[in-house]
Amino acid sequence: MLPGRGGLAWRARVWFLSGMRPPQTQIRMRLTIDRPLAGVVHNLQDKNGKPIDPKRAVDGPLSFDFTIRVAEGPKFYGEQVRSEGPERRFVYVAIGTSAGDHGSPRTRRMKVDIHTIPQPLIDAAVAGKILEGTVRGTGKDGTPACATVPVSWRAV
Repeated sequence: MLPGRGGLAWRARVWFLSGMRPPQTQIRMRLTIDRPLAGVVHNLQDKNGKPIDPKRAVDGPLSFDFTIRVAEGPKFYGEQVRSEGPERRFVYVAIGTSAGDHGSPRTRRMKVDIHTIPQPLIDAAVAGKILEGTVRGTGKDGTPACATVPVSWRAV
């Protein structure tokens, strides 16, 4: 084998230059919003900003189950996966009017990073576990959380 050939970075570059995507594995994800503002609609957004699985928050956590695809790198793909630059991947949670609840006084959107998920957790998901990310649903001021929110990941 030639030096620098055959490693993950080299294979990823070959796939990129060939216009092909690397082999992908579907994994299960769960995004749990802890302490969402009760009565306010939340949903995931697809790549076009359309709502997926809208739910009105009540007392207690709110969860969204979905699948994405992961490839070496890791690289993330899927209907909910958004990108920003060459590395950053995230999912959006729309809240209130952003979630299609036009009578709501709230308009927010959370950005939940997935590109920072540790490799051992991704490996556990590839082996069949569910990757669960938990975010806090309200900000310090008591309104719905927005912008990039801290997330805690675990395999369940």
